[in-house]
Amino acid sequence: MQKLSPRARVLTAAAVLATVGAGTFGAVSATAGTPDAAAKAAVTADAGNRNLTQSTHLSTAAATRAAQAALDAAKKENQRVTVAVVDRNGNTIVTLRGDGAGPQSPESAERKAFTAVSWNAPTSELAKRLAQAPNLKDIPGTLFLAGGAPVTAKGAPVAGIGVAGTPSGDLDEKFAKAGVAALNR
Repeated sequence: MQKLSPRARVLTAAAVLATVGAGTFGAVSATAGTPDAAAKAAVTADAGNRNLTQSTHLSTAAATRAAQAALDAAKKENQRVTVAVVDRNGNTIVTLRGDGAGPQSPESAERKAFTAVSWNAPTSELAKRLAQAPNLKDIPGTLFLAGGAPVTAKGAPVAGIGVAGTPSGDLDEKFAKAGVAALNR
């Protein structure tokens, strides 16, 4: 049998140690616990953590149902609109652009929805507040025109629905409220 050089011995030892180490790590990782056990431990640990909060979110299915209801209400009155539904943080969940809706309507609908959820009030009411606080309109992402309605759960805002594209903000808001009403059925 041939004697290995010192360099070959070091490389062989390193390879053996790496193989044994990887096998041990894999075995420990595989037996650390099942996903169910890890999830239960996380819930137990979080239950007593006063630094965490829970929030309610509108599901994608519910947001789509609300947007479709608003779009259908507008279509019944021969109005071409875009409907946007945003979550509590103002992130868009769904946008439905009706046939023939104007090119400005998607952004306007999203901004109205964001404004409604941010202040938990219809945007028609918020537009009236501009007389007392005209700098409100300078807040990025907002649009103080009628057509946005908040969606609430237990009195707290969880989403906003915005509609844009009709000749009147009152009509936009009527259709946004039809979307909110669809969630309460």
